[in-house]
Amino acid sequence: MRLLFGCFCSAILGSVLTIWLTSPDRHSELVAQERHHALSPVERVRPNVARAFNIDGHTPEEAVTVAVYEAVNRSVVNITSTAVKTDRLQLTRQSLEGSGSGAIIDTDGHIITNYHVVGGAKEIAVTLYNGKTVDAVQVGADPLNDLAVIRIDVPEEDLNPVELGDSKSLSVGMNVFALGNPFGLERTLTTGIISSLNRSLQIHGNWKIKSIIQIDAAINPGSSGGPLLDSHGRLIGINTAIATTSGQSSGVGFAIPVSLIMRVIPQLMKHGRVIRPESGIDRVYQTEKGLLIAELRPNGPAETAGLRGPKLIRERRGIFTIARVDRTAADLIVGLDDQKIANAEDFLSYIEGKSPGDEVHLTVVRDGRKIQVALKLAATDPNDRTE
Repeated sequence: MRLLFGCFCSAILGSVLTIWLTSPDRHSELVAQERHHALSPVERVRPNVARAFNIDGHTPEEAVTVAVYEAVNRSVVNITSTAVKTDRLQLTRQSLEGSGSGAIIDTDGHIITNYHVVGGAKEIAVTLYNGKTVDAVQVGADPLNDLAVIRIDVPEEDLNPVELGDSKSLSVGMNVFALGNPFGLERTLTTGIISSLNRSLQIHGNWKIKSIIQIDAAINPGSSGGPLLDSHGRLIGINTAIATTSGQSSGVGFAIPVSLIMRVIPQLMKHGRVIRPESGIDRVYQTEKGLLIAELRPNGPAETAGLRGPKLIRERRGIFTIARVDRTAADLIVGLDDQKIANAEDFLSYIEGKSPGDEVHLTVVRDGRKIQVALKLAATDPNDRTE
């Protein structure tokens, strides 16, 4: 009888417990507890923040960063170059090794990088995302703009070309992503913003590259030649230099814009160098009023167009003939295509943006009067590699 009573009580207790556990209120309480433990510490403090996370637990900004890296990291390569340095007496030879980054730009194996990464190298090795290391050959180089194209011969499935973007869409404050191999750490991603546009950067001699992108994304030794990307994963520049006193990143980096890259790369792939427009004005004196022509190339475009340089005057003094240069006879350049020219840098940059065969109109002061002179630009000799 006691056993029967005990079973009866247990059955009642079990039924009550089952009803309590399966009641709507208790079910909601259990779900709430489970959800609470699944939340991150931040979401527990501020539940509304959960709306900002996607299914993978990323914020929208993080999701873009992750997506950019996943889309482009296989396009980035590590470049190792070996050059040979010989002393003045040709007695000793020393191998110098450098490293940098590059970006695959097509399925033919072409890679864009900085000239200072591969310039003068006797051997170039490229390491792909899958760890495969292969030899590369230099296709073309533009020392003035610090750009070079190299090529590797690998199966197409090993090549993941980066998509080129558009410089016109750039603006200060845009998020940017720098990919490269700083200190040999392959395919490292750093993030930042565009700090400024249209900076000038002196790379080769007195030549300055215009329209440089200034960024605050960390760039360190080994990052040179790597791609600068926008939020769509498109290449908008090539990371080139940093402003630093220690050799380490200081939050001021510079990248060559894709507009310049798209103008230079086809020529490097076709000719091995850039065939620049030639004005035939070899030297100028910079004055407060404009650029005074100091030297014209004989039979060059400028001389053919009728521009005037200094005049050589020979005077007879007794038994001697004395020659002197009359600079006042030279034309003073004050404008180019209705734009004021302040210095030689402005003049060279404007001409650089043109193509051989283009016609430009110079405003010059001659004998106290302003006149217009039409000048048809010629092409530099593609066999002349003296840049």
